[in-house]
Amino acid sequence: MISCIIIEDQPPAQRVLKKYIADIGNLNLKATFADALLAMDFLNNNPIDLIFLDIHLPKISGIDFLKVVKNNPNVILTTAFSDYALESYEYNVVDYLLKPFSFERFVQAVSKVPLKKNIENRKRNIIELEQYPELIFIKSGYEHIKIEVANIRYIQSDADYTEIYTTERKYLSQEPLRYWEGYLDSRKFVRIHKSYILNISKIQKIIGNRVHFEGDINLPIGRAYKEGFMKLVLK
Repeated sequence: MISCIIIEDQPPAQRVLKKYIADIGNLNLKATFADALLAMDFLNNNPIDLIFLDIHLPKISGIDFLKVVKNNPNVILTTAFSDYALESYEYNVVDYLLKPFSFERFVQAVSKVPLKKNIENRKRNIIELEQYPELIFIKSGYEHIKIEVANIRYIQSDADYTEIYTTERKYLSQEPLRYWEGYLDSRKFVRIHKSYILNISKIQKIIGNRVHFEGDINLPIGRAYKEGFMKLVLK
């Protein structure tokens, strides 16, 4: 069960979200707020898996809320304005629902939320395979391809999929980028952009806002991730 809250100041939009949440079955609505400041007080004492967040709110906007909210909760934006779509993904939102949205589109967005139970089970399974403590398996058709984690250079988001780049080749995974961010060792793999996670050990150099690897490969560092990334690398 995914615990969630709604931050939305318009009663009609609240009613739609409440109905969709009730209909989907695996969501547990804990509270509804008309402004983000009240929600912050609630979140300080109540861990939540998912937030349905409007952008145009009283007191502080949804974007400003994303800048200061702690514990990196999963966020699905619900808004009537498309202007903020690109900026919102700098803050690692799960999806961006443009009002009015259908129940089918709502279900599609919720399906992207990584389930903590699944991630913990996957980690437990890897640990139990003592002879392969540094392996992941990527499903390709009817096969599961073994990849050594140490050989991964970076992982790139590709819509609802991800591309895993190793020192030898590229693999396509059905898991979203947020899954890998929660699954891989955060001491070794770090999010540097809305579209990239990289293996710190594979970095050759950092120049300005770009990370460089062997073979003249370089990736951008998103402004929302740069401070945390540099602290981790330079500690």
